[in-house]
Amino acid sequence: MNKKKLHIKVCGLTDRNNYKNICELNIEMVGFNFYPKSKRYVNENLYKQVENVKRVGVFVQASQDEVLKRKSLFHLDYAQLHGDESVEECRAIQGLIPIIKVFRVDESFDMKSTKDFDFCDFFLFDTKVDSYGGSGQKFQWKKLNEYKGKVPFMLSGGIGPEDVEAIKKINHSALMGLDLNSGFEIQAGIKDASLLREFVYKLSK
Repeated sequence: MNKKKLHIKVCGLTDRNNYKNICELNIEMVGFNFYPKSKRYVNENLYKQVENVKRVGVFVQASQDEVLKRKSLFHLDYAQLHGDESVEECRAIQGLIPIIKVFRVDESFDMKSTKDFDFCDFFLFDTKVDSYGGSGQKFQWKKLNEYKGKVPFMLSGGIGPEDVEAIKKINHSALMGLDLNSGFEIQAGIKDASLLREFVYKLSK
């Protein structure tokens, strides 16, 4: 059973008051989606900096200029690269800001393919779908056993309030946290703070 403290990232926030409420929970990160085709896309600086909560910008094939612009406007601590960014593109952006590289996982995904990205600050394993995240779908978590790398990773993809016990059973030394999104939404971009609070509490027990 996984008994270590898992970092919690709540992603896809679009509302100022909701953001404030979420930041008052016992979490480590919040995420803003800067992919224009996402229904959780954020294009305005609605958020004041909140201490003790790291701020993550989600990008898909974004230019260095775009990342720099968002980093400055939103006071980002990390850039989450959710597209098919190359090793070279990731290295270039890492020169501007720490990065989280996303890998979209299905049954055929080769975990060994992450090795070329070992310089990244950490990874995020999400479910492979036609869109880029926020699908509410899980991949088979047993796939995580194939990951033998040293870079810490976060688990994403369809995690909901009902998954506490299953998550506790994951025994992987590199698992550092969870990325929560659509499974805790009232509507796209608006999270249920009560559900999140209860989930975080149960996970800690």
